[in-house]
Amino acid sequence: MNNNPVGIFDSGIGGLTVVKAVKRILPHEDIIYLGDTARLPYGTKSTDAIIQFSLEDTQFLVDRGVKYVVIACYSSASVALDIIKTTFSVPIIGVIRPGVRKALQMTKTGRIGVIGTSLTIYSGAYEKAFKEISAQSEILGKACPLFVPLVEEGWLDHMVTELVARDYLTPLKRDNVDTLLLGCTHYPLLMKVIRQIMGDINYVDASTEVGVELARSLRDLDLENHEGKGSTAIYLTDLSMNFKEIGERFLGEPMKNFSRVSLKGREGMK
Repeated sequence: MNNNPVGIFDSGIGGLTVVKAVKRILPHEDIIYLGDTARLPYGTKSTDAIIQFSLEDTQFLVDRGVKYVVIACYSSASVALDIIKTTFSVPIIGVIRPGVRKALQMTKTGRIGVIGTSLTIYSGAYEKAFKEISAQSEILGKACPLFVPLVEEGWLDHMVTELVARDYLTPLKRDNVDTLLLGCTHYPLLMKVIRQIMGDINYVDASTEVGVELARSLRDLDLENHEGKGSTAIYLTDLSMNFKEIGERFLGEPMKNFSRVSLKGREGMK
């Protein structure tokens, strides 16, 4: 099993920021990445649909012999993590809890801001995770839905992006949060403008924290690969006109080994 790849899935290609973090922290691990680009975004779908899609995504990775599954999709991690864990026997980690643990380690005042997509914030998944780990913190969530299209458009330093970010983040700054958790795979690309607005506080990139926790878990389970080449295979369910340009923005390097696939349904699994 040690030589088997790690599987990572997201509803699109934003999860390649998680791939980037894992490759940096675990350079010898081979990775299979699935982006369900044909059905994105998951955040606008019903809970039942997200669960069904997430089961199909996980099945795709399991069928390819992965030794571990990382759910890089915040919508899936918000509503489907427990069901996925009870359905499959491979170890599974979601993108939410690692960031929560890091934010709790970093905060001094207990006032933590969380930014994410509308579904991630309104699902209450972050509030639940924080309460289960520590009841002492005050969590202030803010949905920032326009951040995703701005990142995918490449408007990382655009005036419009700064105006939108200022509108989203000013309430959190006014509430004196001392730690800000970036609860979406797209948001680390906006770190420059976020820092300009929020100033000198603690920032938590959940993508990085997933990589850190994955490394710890692989070590604990004796599943580390110390001799692998660190290859990355990318599968997408649809290839949009500019997918490669956007994907390389997230991955931080050229996309070479990618292909289009269709997912098989899992009838009766809700």
